[in-house]
Amino acid sequence: MKASSRFMSAASAVALSVGLASSGMLAAQLAYVSQAEAATVSRIEVRGNQRVDAETIRNYIGIRPGESFDNGDVNEAIKRLFATGLFSDVRISQSGSTLVVVVDEYSIVNQVLFQGNKKIKDANLSQAVQLKPRGSFSNAMMESDAETIREAYRRIGRDDTTVTPQVQQLGDNRVNVIFNIQEGGRTKIANINFVGNNAYSDRRLRDVISTKQSNIFSFLIRNDVYAEDRLRADEETLRRFYYDHGYADFRVISSSAELNETENEYTITITVDEGERYTFGEIGLETTIEGIDTERLRSEIDSKKGNVYSAKAVEDSIIGLTEEVAGLGYAFAQVTPRGDRNFETREISVIYSIDEGPRAYVQRIEIRGNTRTRDYVIRREFDISEGDAFNQVLVQRAKKRLEDLDFFQTVNVSTVPGSQPDQVILVVDVVEKPTGEFSIGAGYSTGESATSGSGFSVEGSVSERNFLGRGQYVRLSAGGGRDSRDYQFSFTEPYFLGSRISAGFDVFHRTRRYDEYERETTGATVRFGLPITEALSTQLAYIYSQEEYEYRERCDDNGDGVPDADCDLSSAIVEAINDGKWVKSSVSGSLIYNTIDNMRNPRDGIYANFTTEVAGLGGDAKFVKFTARGNYYKTLSEELDLVGLITVGGGHVEAYDGDLRIFDHFESTDRIIRGFDYNGIGPYDPETNDHLGGKTYFNASVEAQFPLPVIPPSIGMRGAVFADAATLYGSDIPQAVGTGMEWRASVGVGLIWASPFGPLRIDYAVPVVKEDNDDVQNFNFGISTRF
Repeated sequence: MKASSRFMSAASAVALSVGLASSGMLAAQLAYVSQAEAATVSRIEVRGNQRVDAETIRNYIGIRPGESFDNGDVNEAIKRLFATGLFSDVRISQSGSTLVVVVDEYSIVNQVLFQGNKKIKDANLSQAVQLKPRGSFSNAMMESDAETIREAYRRIGRDDTTVTPQVQQLGDNRVNVIFNIQEGGRTKIANINFVGNNAYSDRRLRDVISTKQSNIFSFLIRNDVYAEDRLRADEETLRRFYYDHGYADFRVISSSAELNETENEYTITITVDEGERYTFGEIGLETTIEGIDTERLRSEIDSKKGNVYSAKAVEDSIIGLTEEVAGLGYAFAQVTPRGDRNFETREISVIYSIDEGPRAYVQRIEIRGNTRTRDYVIRREFDISEGDAFNQVLVQRAKKRLEDLDFFQTVNVSTVPGSQPDQVILVVDVVEKPTGEFSIGAGYSTGESATSGSGFSVEGSVSERNFLGRGQYVRLSAGGGRDSRDYQFSFTEPYFLGSRISAGFDVFHRTRRYDEYERETTGATVRFGLPITEALSTQLAYIYSQEEYEYRERCDDNGDGVPDADCDLSSAIVEAINDGKWVKSSVSGSLIYNTIDNMRNPRDGIYANFTTEVAGLGGDAKFVKFTARGNYYKTLSEELDLVGLITVGGGHVEAYDGDLRIFDHFESTDRIIRGFDYNGIGPYDPETNDHLGGKTYFNASVEAQFPLPVIPPSIGMRGAVFADAATLYGSDIPQAVGTGMEWRASVGVGLIWASPFGPLRIDYAVPVVKEDNDDVQNFNFGISTRF
């Protein structure tokens, strides 16, 4: 029989179309009677099959003896056989009244084995590769899997990893596939260089991007891993940074990474064009929608004339205007900013135009890429759902909320047309990242007062921000030193009962050992948080705690629970201890205002907290307590990366049924004033010199934070100079003296370290204004608490 050239060409095309031509072995061949356009056969013969039953193959080809078939039917038969993934080659020909089907079967994979891998576990590699036990084998798939393994090692910073695949024949057309892996060393980032930057130093820009130069701690935090998509994201981060600081013409000219294979390290070079810095010019507001009063809306505009131009200010203005107009009943209103550059004055005038936008509805929200995080955790960050009017501003707000969750490496929200012209489908693509954290911190106290010891203390914690993929926060911590023990378990549900109200609880146990006595506190807190605006929120809590006291041996030699006569302990403390167990049952309410730009590395914004606590819902304590604290961050010099911080705070507590006991007074800490020991200032007992705490305190601090000149910014260390002032006064203890409003002041230097173990801080402070009875503590090292 002579093969038809037209038939052969079509069959070959089919083989290519199913993606098997890459092996170089898969060419579908067909011999056919050239003089016939259609034919019939009396039988179908299958050859070459070893595992696949011949009748199964006959069923796949779809051609039946005695029924006519043509070239198209044969093409379809070849497609179906290749689509099974069981055959590396298929040939169909006609011999007389017999249709002959010849197949070459793929080998069957018995096992997929990995050898030499330590940094990536077998289970993770098995999940990544395509070849699976009891699946079909192909050389093309094996080579593809080898490249997949290499890419997995690149993602953890091991670019010089080599993967050599090996096939082990087992007989009966079965094989083992072995991937021999030589992991090599970590590929480092030796340098990140910037070209074309004048307004900001290389050091400052390195701090902006997420990719960091390698340092001695990189093996812990892994932020020195080069990835092309990460570099693209850093380009966008740079654009946002410049746009928000007045450089509206900023461009990234190029970014490249050059690998030195000898040293196994990258050098990254980013070339930029900063352009000129602009300020806001005239700000206008117009609308084509009747019934909208533009003057009423001007308060929603965040951009002001004369301010440094900021893309974020424009975006915030769009969001505010859009939400306000939507609240007036115009769901499809669209706010569009129009900018007009004045190159001579370097001003950008902005007109916000409000128009009736196209009527479009959300048909569906489709979420992709979340293998761990549950769909509803992502959906609840959207203020729109299926069937609602499409609003691009609300979509962008949801995107920011998803990014702020810190569950994902990247978040991308796009739209595709729906089934109707006025419908759109929201597509949310996410790439998840690890959300569990282990941190450990240490502190050192040099205090030697009557009620505190000295020495090291440590604290460790394990936390999970996305518990079981439900978006819940869980934290278990433990710590202590020579004279202290602390244990706490916390749980937070950010969307209680499906609403944007957080609910959680804390269970804690604390032990403090003083020279003469020991205090144990056990309790729990139940709390609820409610957002009011994007910057303002409130938190309500119920606190229950129980305190127990016990004299130590040096103060109670015979163990009868009565302090010895020579026990150098204030009678106010003795009275509180003799009261036995002390139960506090209270409720508190807080207002929190937060405009901080970056909670981990703040440079601009305000964080303020005002709390009222009322004790007396049962229990022994009966008081009202007010506390407030505010932090104001401001970048003083972008070029020098100098950040200023002003902190003010205060508190007052008042008993409403009897006198306030000693342990319910405020005690000074390093958050109130540095350079003094814990509870080292304020009213005191003149007989024992024990400080008794106070009913009222005020404190203020000014601080300048700056980069250290020699240490790379990727280490995360910054220096600080500060000046503190505070007063602690007032007391309900009869024998207390020094109850007046005397101010103390100190100056000092600090080292702030965003370490892999959590934020740490070392301060050395010297009192410049003090009282004779104050206890000094110059040096303090511990876990940093900014807010």
